[in-house]
Amino acid sequence: MSVLVSNSGGRTADTDETVRAGETPPARSPGEDDRTRLLDPLMPTDRLRSWLITIVLSLIAGVVRFWELGHATDNGTPIFDEKHYVPQAWQMLRNGGYEDNPGYELVAHPPVGKHLIAIGEWLFGYDPWGWRVSAALAGTLMVLLIIRIARRLTRSTLLGALAGILLICDGLSHVQSRVGMLDIFHAAFVLTAFAFLLIDRDRMRERFRTVVVEGRIGATPWGPRLGFRWWRFAAGISLGLACGVKWSGIYYVAAFGLLSVIWDALARRTAGVRRPWAGALLRDTVPALASLLVLPLAVYFATWAGWFASETATDRHAATVADDVGFAFLPDVFRSLLYYHFNVLEFHTNLVTGNDPHPWESKPWAWPMGMRPMLYYYESGMPGCGRADCVQAIMLLGTPALWWTALPVAGWAVWRAASRMDWRYAAVLVGYSAGFLPWFVNLDRQMYYFYATPLAPFLVLGIVLVLGEILGPARAHGERRKTGLLVVALYVGVVVANFVWLWPILNGFPITEARWDAELWLPSWR
Repeated sequence: MSVLVSNSGGRTADTDETVRAGETPPARSPGEDDRTRLLDPLMPTDRLRSWLITIVLSLIAGVVRFWELGHATDNGTPIFDEKHYVPQAWQMLRNGGYEDNPGYELVAHPPVGKHLIAIGEWLFGYDPWGWRVSAALAGTLMVLLIIRIARRLTRSTLLGALAGILLICDGLSHVQSRVGMLDIFHAAFVLTAFAFLLIDRDRMRERFRTVVVEGRIGATPWGPRLGFRWWRFAAGISLGLACGVKWSGIYYVAAFGLLSVIWDALARRTAGVRRPWAGALLRDTVPALASLLVLPLAVYFATWAGWFASETATDRHAATVADDVGFAFLPDVFRSLLYYHFNVLEFHTNLVTGNDPHPWESKPWAWPMGMRPMLYYYESGMPGCGRADCVQAIMLLGTPALWWTALPVAGWAVWRAASRMDWRYAAVLVGYSAGFLPWFVNLDRQMYYFYATPLAPFLVLGIVLVLGEILGPARAHGERRKTGLLVVALYVGVVVANFVWLWPILNGFPITEARWDAELWLPSWR
């Protein structure tokens, strides 16, 4: 028996099951006999309600992220690594988009993140609100994105809403959304690219279904060409901007490019293409390279437009005065840009732990459970908590109720992806691993917990997939569904309560010394 249901593209498809709000349907296995059932379980039909929920939760996220945004400063000046990027952004604003005098002789990152900070400084001036407002907006938009991503992954509006709540209550994402640093922008562009790729995946499977229904799937052994893919093109732009914030965006270029081609091959196999992997190689790889490698590279170089247009930017004419630039076949402007990049590479290469490690340094094995957070700001002996000797501190700390589940969630995700071929868990693992595993290549390098900022949304997505399994399908027996709802509600309540408890040390609000000691649960947090 088949039931006519509406799919995410506004068309109709025949399928033997319906999708209801709050349901997490099982992943389909490829190679089903009925090739017209190509699409995954279809999107819930409560589109208006889902957008109302998305907007409300995003507004809540905005209130949380923007609340007393300018409170903590170092006597009115930036705190921690804000001291690098905030003046550099102001210099870009003054000069028209480029730096001509790197602060502390530091050349470390491309311009996009500093451009975004500069926009806030242009709007609000050189003050804490000005240099933090863009980060707060990026952190708020990430909540909107993750609600829509989780809904598309799970086909459940309820689970999408839970993803938004969990990301709002993540301490690491919260703190990084309230400081004038680069990592929240990097994470936002990565998450945007992931969202666009998910939409592209669904759209391509709809195109395949049309070909199957029209009986054209066997016209060639490799399957049809899929035409231009605007959502994948948009993902490439986002990845280029991620690289324009931090070079670590290149890890996501490789990971998401590979993921996109694998999705195409699996879609071809499910559609009944005789040689799906060869088809993906012949039909999809070159367009994927164009959208997810060449385009990000072009976008990356476009972000240097202010540098190209200037006459006094850092190293703008290095090729004419330096002896070791090389690449004589290139125009001087590109040789100068390479010289600039070699300086950046040298900085990162020589940024090693050595014999005098930074007191808050942490290696990547400590990140999944947030075992070594970072103290961004600390002042003592001030009023504000009902006493004269209060403490104000900002600690970069992932909410333990979230981050301490990272290892079991990752283990379950690997099991589900390997044993059940669940593409949703595999996609989340790819996003998480691209921001985590590359840091193990050079463990001598100085590393810090804020490098884990892009991991937070993928951790939340993994947790939400697990919560969906605990919740069970909407058609489950009454007691099963009620028990699942109770467990999920209790867990989300614990996360919210944990976030509320940490609120003072995530925002630098005055507390007593006793409360400060009570906030530091582990010796490694001190």
